[in-house]
Amino acid sequence: MVDSNNDNLFAQPVIQSPFQFDDKVAAVFPDMIKRSVPGYSHVLHNIQLLASRFIQPNSKCYDLGCSLGAVCLAMSYGNHRSGVEIIGVDNSSAMIEQCQNNIDSFKHTTPITLLSDDISQITCENASMVVLNYTLQFIDPSLRIQLLKSIFDAMLPGGILVISEKLIFRDANINKLMIDLHHQFKRENGYSELEISQKRNALENVLVPETMEAQLKRLQDIGFDQVSCWNQQLNFASFIAVKS
Repeated sequence: MVDSNNDNLFAQPVIQSPFQFDDKVAAVFPDMIKRSVPGYSHVLHNIQLLASRFIQPNSKCYDLGCSLGAVCLAMSYGNHRSGVEIIGVDNSSAMIEQCQNNIDSFKHTTPITLLSDDISQITCENASMVVLNYTLQFIDPSLRIQLLKSIFDAMLPGGILVISEKLIFRDANINKLMIDLHHQFKRENGYSELEISQKRNALENVLVPETMEAQLKRLQDIGFDQVSCWNQQLNFASFIAVKS
């Protein structure tokens, strides 16, 4: 999305502590996610296409866990309807500060408002599109269904929810294979064994993935009528859920 510093946060031995979206991460985030998440740019492109199809006039669109604003901008570029407001929310003040700089640097026509807040505490309303792009996995698992129910209740008929997540797999052999392939993806993008190991340890119990089956069933149980995985690359997937 923007030029950024190279991600070398784990290139040297560090005292292990839980991963945080602090100012150091914000400074290298575009490089980090590009080199760590297979298909990230493809997901962003299709969020823009989905926005062009699903955003409704005089409605609100939410990017929950907006990080540096890539999804906010994708929705803005895809929107061609009037009276629309895009709201980006993130609980990291460092992310919000850099996000505002990014939003101000790119030409876009849809108003974008940024909020520094906990996404599980905000109240969405009149929503035609909501995106949780690699965000739900950082929410306490016991709070996820409550958050998704509140989003469902806030959505207009015909509205779309997009969720992108890291996955685990029920079959232990498949799960190990996907982890190994993901680590190879990171190696091919220049990460060392030390960086891969230290990053994984930092994310332990911070990023808590779920199976694809659990993701889809929960969305159906909440009340979404049209639910599907539309994209999967290795152990990362993106889902759509449409409210009738």
